[in-house]
Amino acid sequence: MTELPHSLWWRESHDERPQGSRWKEIGGHSFLEREQRIIGPDRLPGPVPEWADELFRVARAVFIADKYVRRTRTQDRWSRRIRLSVPVSQPGRWHSTAAQSHLTALLRLLTGDEWHIEFRRLGHRYIQDPLPDVPLPRASEVALFSGGLDSMSWAATRARAADAGPLLLVMFREIGLLRLQRRVYAAVRQLERTRDILLMPLSQTPQGDGSESRLETSSRTRGLLYAAGAIRAATGHGVTTVHIPENGQLALNPALTPARSGALSTRSVHPWTLHHLNALVHALSGAGNAVQVVNPLALLTKGEVCRAATATSLPASALEDTLSCGKPPARRSRGPRNANCGVCFPCLVRRSGLLHANGDDRTDYETEPWSSGLSPKRTDDWRALQRWLVTPFSPIDLLTDRPLPPETDLAMAYEVVRRGRGELMRLLPTAEDSNAA
Repeated sequence: MTELPHSLWWRESHDERPQGSRWKEIGGHSFLEREQRIIGPDRLPGPVPEWADELFRVARAVFIADKYVRRTRTQDRWSRRIRLSVPVSQPGRWHSTAAQSHLTALLRLLTGDEWHIEFRRLGHRYIQDPLPDVPLPRASEVALFSGGLDSMSWAATRARAADAGPLLLVMFREIGLLRLQRRVYAAVRQLERTRDILLMPLSQTPQGDGSESRLETSSRTRGLLYAAGAIRAATGHGVTTVHIPENGQLALNPALTPARSGALSTRSVHPWTLHHLNALVHALSGAGNAVQVVNPLALLTKGEVCRAATATSLPASALEDTLSCGKPPARRSRGPRNANCGVCFPCLVRRSGLLHANGDDRTDYETEPWSSGLSPKRTDDWRALQRWLVTPFSPIDLLTDRPLPPETDLAMAYEVVRRGRGELMRLLPTAEDSNAA
């Protein structure tokens, strides 16, 4: 029996209410933060084009739908059918063949779900009165900044670049980790720099949906939300390139086991994801106004990214104070305050990268993946990684799970994974030494 789709209706101010009981109303009220704190025109020095505003609205709606529709309530406890209605000023632009095909492919790639998004005409667009003429600095470069190792390394590198314009870092606050993000940002600002740095902090924390159940624990659309926020900021600064720094190992993120294929492995900065995102932006904005999203670290391993960070004079302690975890313990309601769990796959890649760059890793992890007494669930990534490292890996294996854009150099992409596997191999004797002790 085919499951009925979950239907959600994003409602703007002055917008009509959904008709019928099948629709669940969502909107700005679905977030803990006030709307103007996120999209206020005083945050940007120039106007934001309509398409960029709408892309951010669509990404927010998709993110809330992703959090409100729980995978555990589906037949296979993963795949969902989601119907979403979002108001836009020009529905025809969003209903074009190019926009529809790339948006659908993008969401399918990220989440593994079946999405049907309807675009209705926005009944009223609120335009705030102009603010007093207070000049705001205009950035020449925009990058996402998470407080992770990769974004810290890129920010530190670009802070020392020969560019007269400021570097704008767009940072989405992480629940329970804001102090850490501030420390990482302060470490970059304290470097000897050649240009100024601007920080644009954003918050997108979902409210509960009114039921007694928790929100969906997976967040496969978070990366799209962050990218859309950075794209919107870039248009307000007149910048045509957005950098999303992610080492090539985790950007490609080949599945460790066949059971982790598709959306079961995160693909937020995969080359195929960026291909569809850029094609969507092009379809919405037109060739003359497009913003290009690129991953500047796509050809580097985690260890190479760490070495690039140390080359900027960042101390090892600053690198170890960053966030890499896929499931940070600090997000748990009563969990420990460690930023990194130490056992998830991103933490394992982090461990190997710091070992490669610094010779050791003094990060305060919650636990060690090879510790005795851990539950099978907590050692799942470590066991899968060990099996993957002794399994032959070829360039063709990069294409078995997800395609790559036509312009991708397959040999160079494979080399990143091959070098990354070499770094990860360093964890095996570390585990043996720990167990022997």
